[in-house]
Amino acid sequence: MKVTLAIAVLLAAATLLLSADQSTGAVHIGHDKVAAALANGGTLLTRSDFTVSGSHRAENGHVEMHDHETDIFYVTAGSATFIAGGTIVGDKVTKPGQHTGTDIHGGTTYHLNQGDVMVIPAGMPHWYKEVPKSVSYFVVKVLK
Repeated sequence: MKVTLAIAVLLAAATLLLSADQSTGAVHIGHDKVAAALANGGTLLTRSDFTVSGSHRAENGHVEMHDHETDIFYVTAGSATFIAGGTIVGDKVTKPGQHTGTDIHGGTTYHLNQGDVMVIPAGMPHWYKEVPKSVSYFVVKVLK
């Protein structure tokens, strides 16, 4: 019940981010599509100023940083050790505004569990450093 409420709040918040001239009304995303996105990863909604996706990891991630995207993660299942902040090591631009790296120096370690939310401002390195079993989460990317 709490997970359903949190998901509804995240989707409502994403919808409210629309500016008045971009509003096309309410958006409904069915539970089947949401479940598939959380199990396999996938985009649920794309607008000019934000996207909403589901994601699932069964292994460690890589260091990344986005110049123009704030990430908001809501963990729906599983756990992970997450690093945010500090300085990206081995910075490589993969496409304009997108970076990967080999490590993070000076970041803060978080132990994410079901129900946790992480907000990563644009320009901040972050990393799902350890995923012991798996982790599923919603991602709202706010574009600036």
